[in-house]
Amino acid sequence: MARILVIDDDPSIRHTMERVLARDSHMIESYEDARVALDALRQEQPDLVITDVYMPEMDGIEFLLSLREAEPDLPVIVTSGGGSASSDHLLTDAAYLGATVTLPKPFEIDQLLELVRSVLEG
Repeated sequence: MARILVIDDDPSIRHTMERVLARDSHMIESYEDARVALDALRQEQPDLVITDVYMPEMDGIEFLLSLREAEPDLPVIVTSGGGSASSDHLLTDAAYLGATVTLPKPFEIDQLLELVRSVLEG
């Protein structure tokens, strides 16, 4: 069982990930605001972070950069609305800036679970 931090401003996506990952025996903390999530990371250490790119206040790229300064080895999955050139570009940027893996949206639940298991296994 891993402790996973989920950050996504879309409540339906966030709640879906919460339910699916909890059913897979993980402890989940979720946030709609990356700044609040960053503060929470300073309090408690998760085993994995899953973050969206497009969010108000602090986007996923800014979050990733801040996270990498504080926690260079913490696994991070970065997600973004797949299919558009800008989303694909941001996922490429995220990989370059330290994301462990990227996952374009929409994704299948099984795809998310497989990726999470793979990242957690190292």
